[in-house]
Amino acid sequence: MEKETASKKQKCGQARASLKGLPQVEAVVRIPLDRLHPFLDHPFKVRDDAAMQETIESVKTYGVLTPAIVRPVEDGYEIISGHRRCRACELAGLPDMPAIVRDIDDDTATILMVDSNLQREIILPSEKAKAYKMKLEAIKRQGARNDLTSDQVGQKLKWSVERVAEEAGESKSQVQRYIRLTELKPELQEMVDTGKMAMTPAVELSYLKPKEQELLLETIDSEQATPSLSQAQRIRKLSQLGGLNEDTMLSIMSEQKKPDLSSNIVLSGEKLSKYFPRSYTPAQVENTIFKLLDSWLLKRQRSQSR
Repeated sequence: MEKETASKKQKCGQARASLKGLPQVEAVVRIPLDRLHPFLDHPFKVRDDAAMQETIESVKTYGVLTPAIVRPVEDGYEIISGHRRCRACELAGLPDMPAIVRDIDDDTATILMVDSNLQREIILPSEKAKAYKMKLEAIKRQGARNDLTSDQVGQKLKWSVERVAEEAGESKSQVQRYIRLTELKPELQEMVDTGKMAMTPAVELSYLKPKEQELLLETIDSEQATPSLSQAQRIRKLSQLGGLNEDTMLSIMSEQKKPDLSSNIVLSGEKLSKYFPRSYTPAQVENTIFKLLDSWLLKRQRSQSR
């Protein structure tokens, strides 16, 4: 897989090199769908859901109003922004779609791809985790220099994380927590995506070795329960001390969990989407929810004081 990825990147570079010397004037062109390819290791899923059906109907009626952004590769063009629009055109039976062609390198393309797709209404935690990691690594590569001291390298890494956080509207620590999710096995990531396991305990479990994560999955299946934050923290500590095995894992996971609002309540974007306009950002959704909760709490307090 790594050889295939390296080979594809090399071919992308050769294709871009062949365009050097040409005037870099951005223009909208129509590109056949069979010449458009998804971004390599694209972290965001394209779902054939209700939102996609709306996009299909819009494309049939009005066409693609916002051109995709692509870059040349050996056998066509790699989509940087516009994967959902491309899929909608395909399902609508259209032969091509409008796009802007940009001759840009791998890291610049990765950063643009992540930033463009973070505007989606529904993003799963695992998608965001992989996207943040890809962008962070691209930024670090862009800033890499052989003459940096170890202290400067540390500052460069710190600045890179802060840039990802600032541009995503997240805290630095939250971005780092999301990136930790990429260390989880796919089955555990899916539990976070579906709300079966909260993000905070999942971050703790991301420090487990691959074999320990497999043992955890077996125990979750046998106990039909996922770890609370307290359980996850103890499992991680046992792993660090070298004392995590089938017996100790089962001992922790078989305990009766106490209700913990901070780790058990997960409101997925997919569940909330039907209550808010499509134009709402995650911050607007969160602010609206807390305003409604404040209003509910005030009414409850007034009712109790009567």
